[in-house]
Amino acid sequence: MKSRSSLKSRQSSIHMGNIGSNEYRGIGEEVPKSAKLRKVSIIPLIFLIFYEVSGGPFGIEDSVQAAGPLLAILGFLIFPFVWSIPEALITAELGTMFPEDGGYVIWVSSALGPFWGFQQGWMKWLSGVIDNALYPVLFLDYLKSEVPALGGGALRALAVLFLTVALTYMNYRGLTIVGWVAVCLGVFSILPFLVMGIVAIPNLDPSRWLVFNFKNVDWGLYLNTLFWNLNYWDSISTLTGEVDNPGKTLPKALFYALILVVSGYLYPLLTGIGAIPLDSELWADGYFSDIGKIIGGIWLSYWIQGASALANMGMFVTEMSSDSYQLLGMAQRGMLPEFFAERSRYGTPLVGILFSASGVILLSWMSFQEIVAAENFLYCIGMLLEFIAFIKLRMKYPTASRPYKVPLGTTGGILMLIPPTLLILMVLALASFKVMILSVAAMLVGFLLQPCLKFAEKKRWIRFSISSDLPDFRTVESENDAEALMN
Repeated sequence: MKSRSSLKSRQSSIHMGNIGSNEYRGIGEEVPKSAKLRKVSIIPLIFLIFYEVSGGPFGIEDSVQAAGPLLAILGFLIFPFVWSIPEALITAELGTMFPEDGGYVIWVSSALGPFWGFQQGWMKWLSGVIDNALYPVLFLDYLKSEVPALGGGALRALAVLFLTVALTYMNYRGLTIVGWVAVCLGVFSILPFLVMGIVAIPNLDPSRWLVFNFKNVDWGLYLNTLFWNLNYWDSISTLTGEVDNPGKTLPKALFYALILVVSGYLYPLLTGIGAIPLDSELWADGYFSDIGKIIGGIWLSYWIQGASALANMGMFVTEMSSDSYQLLGMAQRGMLPEFFAERSRYGTPLVGILFSASGVILLSWMSFQEIVAAENFLYCIGMLLEFIAFIKLRMKYPTASRPYKVPLGTTGGILMLIPPTLLILMVLALASFKVMILSVAAMLVGFLLQPCLKFAEKKRWIRFSISSDLPDFRTVESENDAEALMN
């Protein structure tokens, strides 16, 4: 019993991952830099997840315009069971199995090899950057009713640039700061909707919740809105190496964040639909501030606009954290040049932050619907790779240490993934031709980029390395098999 206990302790204290260590040349570090940094605790982690996925009900208005009240409400009730819960469960298992920066890139690489791991990293990073380009757009959409000049032109472009620079600097200052800022912003973003719900009680008409018209449903906009508002649970995995005791903290944080996100959508949706006469055409970006004005007056409208601004700040900095730490994790595994693994004096991945910020600025010209559709398409392809990796790792490394394991066997795991896989295929099928062409072109760039990086490494034009604190996953599996044979 003593030897078994000590072996498990040793296994749980190391980072695991196999990207084919013989594929990349490695140089070691005696002390991993991340070990010297302050780790993120459970409360900030909950709100980091909250902002990775949601940030509040800002952006859900299009679901009512696309499908009417009943389908909008049912969508946010049923969709979490079809998508959010399976994705969160996979994130909890694989995130604790691979407690290191890089997240889903490491999962796919360990299951399918470094080529597909790189493609996963490219698609998910690009999807995240496209998603981040949305938040300045949403922020300005909420303000343009008060400042019409922000609706377009040079002033809007300057505002996007200023917001990007200011929020990027906040991200540069450190993940711990970002986590506690997310807590404060999250509380402030939720409060006006709690107040709006209380003020609206005398005017609630539950019959409005049941209005539907299946003939006029815009299924593409409806599904994209639901998907965009209830995905990205796996994004937190890219900074698992920065989490305090991830084996216990990550699953708990995902559970509490799931409750916070779903209730944070349904409560304002029920309030807004039930308290005022329905006009589906008005349910577009920023409409909650108008609802607040009708229900409580101009003060509530301004409060919601302020909450929207702060929510977008929270979503921007947390998404950028995920994107930049993903690049850092890929560099630590030798999949990107070594300079991506360099940290600033605040411990943040400086090069990854700069790359992500540049991508946001370049993509900020796209409209809300185009941004949502494009990032959903790339995200869907990445999620298919994650599903395959989840099942293959269950089959390939059945005895590997999993501090949290989804309470289903391999067959049960496959059955759990059938509904979200069908949903992915539906979202892909409903994509416009323009979005499909742009997304496929972006994927082809990844197919060319990885061989080019390999060639540059072979010619020693760029330096690549693997951190010494990331041992071969196969070694850990062999130790587990040896222990099983001895017992």
